[in-house]
Amino acid sequence: MFRKEEATEAGKDAGQEKAVSEEKVRKIAIGATVGGVLLIVFLVIVLIIQFVQMGIRNAEKAELDRLIEQQKQQYDGEVADLDDLQNGFGMFWKALDYDYKYKG
Repeated sequence: MFRKEEATEAGKDAGQEKAVSEEKVRKIAIGATVGGVLLIVFLVIVLIIQFVQMGIRNAEKAELDRLIEQQKQQYDGEVADLDDLQNGFGMFWKALDYDYKYKG
């Protein structure tokens, strides 16, 4: 049937196949680890970029809110001036400010 030499060669082949499969498993594990680390690094970079963009947007929003408040205050002041000018005394005092003389 089988000779002793053939049996030892068959055993060596089985051992080599086992060693190859362990090597493949090791390579797959290393590849998966590297892939996972790269994914985590990529996600951290995206997260940092998002935080920076949020900071920029918040700064822009604060600046716009400040400008809106400034415009509201200016508008309120102009409305008050308009109200003063629409009644007779406001116009009278404004005319005096511009050195008009009252002949009355």
